[in-house]
Amino acid sequence: MLSGTPSPDFCASLGAPLIVGVDEAGRGPLAGPVVAAAVLLCRPRPAGLDDSKKLTADRRALLEERILRRCAWGIGVVEVEAIDRLNIFGATMLAMTLAVEQLCTALGRDCCQVLVDGNLTPAGRRMEWRWPARAIVGGDACEPAISAASILAKEHRDRLMRAAAADHPHYGWDRNKGYGTPDHLAALRTHGPSPLHRRSFAPVAQADLFSCAG
Repeated sequence: MLSGTPSPDFCASLGAPLIVGVDEAGRGPLAGPVVAAAVLLCRPRPAGLDDSKKLTADRRALLEERILRRCAWGIGVVEVEAIDRLNIFGATMLAMTLAVEQLCTALGRDCCQVLVDGNLTPAGRRMEWRWPARAIVGGDACEPAISAASILAKEHRDRLMRAAAADHPHYGWDRNKGYGTPDHLAALRTHGPSPLHRRSFAPVAQADLFSCAG
């Protein structure tokens, strides 16, 4: 988990209320962690924020640098073991909770409202969650704070998967980031699952059975 804020008087410069955006990256892949980010935007906010999936890699990297430098943020990472234990939905709710907790630690105070991309929030689903929350479908494209969170979450997770690819080169994670692409599925059938594969996901479980039978 990571967090940061530009300066001790960051909140004072913004005034109240403090509205935070949250998004995740990595619910669908067959391998690697799920990552969530929480962002409290600076004023003026970085220009050009949008859903991370709509941005070029160069644009995402530039915006990530600006968000990390100028805004307050927190990142929560939930590893494969917890994904398999909790299921991916539960792990995503945990990652979001960790991200907001990290952000509040960096701020030295709680936020007033959390805007979460999607149709559900961790409220009532994680006992540690204590903030008023509102789910916004498509929020990563229409709510700037969520857009910023989507950028941080994706960039952070992509770096983790590129690093993991160096230790597990068979699966092409530097290219597919753990998603079930044809080359990834073919490698699973040939080499079997790695320690970073989610064994609760059907394609991995099937490959695991196949490798055991072989």
